[in-house]
Amino acid sequence: MNPTAFPELNAVLAQLVAGLRARLGDQLVGVYLQGSFALGDADEHSDVDFLVVIERELTEDEQHELRALHERLFQLPSHWAQHLEGSYVPRDRLRRPDPKREPWFYFDNGATEPIWDNHDNSAVVRWSLREHGIVLEGPNPTMLVDSVSGDELRREVRWVIDDFGDWLRAREMWSARLQTLAVISYCGILHTLETGAVASKRESGEWARETLDAEWRDLIQRALDDRPDPWSKVREAADPGLVRQTLDFVDYAARRSRETPSAAR
Repeated sequence: MNPTAFPELNAVLAQLVAGLRARLGDQLVGVYLQGSFALGDADEHSDVDFLVVIERELTEDEQHELRALHERLFQLPSHWAQHLEGSYVPRDRLRRPDPKREPWFYFDNGATEPIWDNHDNSAVVRWSLREHGIVLEGPNPTMLVDSVSGDELRREVRWVIDDFGDWLRAREMWSARLQTLAVISYCGILHTLETGAVASKRESGEWARETLDAEWRDLIQRALDDRPDPWSKVREAADPGLVRQTLDFVDYAARRSRETPSAAR
């Protein structure tokens, strides 16, 4: 199995799939990569966004088995094993976007302790999976996910613009990574709002740099250039001036969303 350009990652993914087969048996429907690997701009610093589709809701015993599997994978001598991130979802809950965004059984980036979270229960993830998902095990994702329309994506990102913005404005402490991530995330949101499609971080950032008002060009270019070694920046405090500019960019995105012609709504 060579689903990515990184042999060491492929070995970790092979162990993930083998462990899922052993622990879930007929309960396992499919295993997929989505996120940056699916969208085509993953590099050695990327987290590994996966989605596991199952037949039915997990039992407590199955949840325990999956926790043990992720604990074992985390101990593998590979940095990729510390950056697995993904959800487990019954096939009937994956088929169409869920307006309520109910939580799924989820392992955050590098976590060995699962939580119930709606991180992956989105139209964006379904679109990315259906259109570009990488199959590690199971059927083509088009058999599991209905087509997601541009209008469905737009409705979702309009909500994210405000929800994520409120969360950012309430933050007292910002890391350097959060500041960069916020800028690139809003580039992606605005790209989806304009195009009705999902693009990689790099593609949406470059689109925003060339398309949005010139006053944001330097901020966006700095975020694009800040990619190397993002995980060290988790512990680095953000520049207060960049935080202020980022929050201004968030406000600009909200205004642009409201001003978008109703035909794109």
